[in-house]
Amino acid sequence: MDDNRRAIDYAIYLTTITLALLFLFFGNRIATTGMMIDFGDHEATVIEAVVTEIISHEEAEEWWVGTTRTFEARITSRAYRDSVVTAEQSSGGRFASLDRDVREGDRILLTTGDDQWHFLTFVRIDKILILGAIFAVLLVVFGKVKGLNAILTLGFTCVAVFAVFIPSILSGRNIYLSSIIVCVYSIIVTLFLLYGVNKKSFAAVAGCFGGVVAAAFVTLLMSRVMELSGVIDGDSISLLMISADNPIDLVAIVFAGIIIGAVGAIMDVAVSISSALWELKKRAPKLSFKGIFKSGMNIGKDIMGSMTNTLVLAYIGSSLSVILLMVVYVTSLTELFNMELVIVELLQAIVGIIGIFLTIPLTALMCAFLFSNKRKRSP
Repeated sequence: MDDNRRAIDYAIYLTTITLALLFLFFGNRIATTGMMIDFGDHEATVIEAVVTEIISHEEAEEWWVGTTRTFEARITSRAYRDSVVTAEQSSGGRFASLDRDVREGDRILLTTGDDQWHFLTFVRIDKILILGAIFAVLLVVFGKVKGLNAILTLGFTCVAVFAVFIPSILSGRNIYLSSIIVCVYSIIVTLFLLYGVNKKSFAAVAGCFGGVVAAAFVTLLMSRVMELSGVIDGDSISLLMISADNPIDLVAIVFAGIIIGAVGAIMDVAVSISSALWELKKRAPKLSFKGIFKSGMNIGKDIMGSMTNTLVLAYIGSSLSVILLMVVYVTSLTELFNMELVIVELLQAIVGIIGIFLTIPLTALMCAFLFSNKRKRSP
């Protein structure tokens, strides 16, 4: 019996992975049809190189002119591989001292213009990849199979965002629908791969769906009530300039950012409640529908306070530089708290919390329905 159950679980696991990969493949094919941007053109103008020799360093007397550092670099990118070129690094202005001069052995990115190679930036992704590898190893060491599945689900979610959702925006497709589809995909793949296809996962999935629907509804409602334009900073203006004929819907971008940002917290709450009630049911098989639901609500109340702080602090941390600038340069608090940028950040935090509020009773209710023994009552 155990062998048969293990074989069924393994088959379901492989089926989930297969369906997830098929979604990514066909989703990418559909999303990239009619894209406004060809990324291949950008790659041709940026190459990776290694600094081999510093030729000269010229420093102007006037601070606004800055300095020019000429150096030789060996190209390591596929285009022009092993070619040695002469490039320049220019820095100037009040913050020139913050720019680090290139040194021999530095891995850098070069761009070309006016028949001259120019320093663009330092290669830093390799350090992040090393840190990511350490994170993956620690996750597998401590989490074992679940740690490996966590890496797998994280990869599926990231690929869904960058290979399906982002191209769908650049192809002019419905941003509202695309964001909801990606969120549903992330919820199902994450919960089914991490916890299997069972009652516990179904209860968590149902709670997540309810939370996402609530967050989406509140976001749409408040966007209309407050008449948001979506123009919250200079980046928003840049998005409008991508395609003059078919401009990106900035209000929909705000909607997508809020929903995608809330999904992680909603999943955490749903899984915590579902897992706790599943363990409770295993220890107390005679627990009734009412008993399971009441326990789920009590667990949810304990989670709610810490998760609320987590959401708010996460949004504050991600916008700390902007907040500092606004506090310094905006002279009126009334103006500050009515700026669309601040309103969107507040909306994002409040919507996420509302999604959590609805996730708690829905998850508890689904757990009570799926876990309880309806023929017996708890003593």
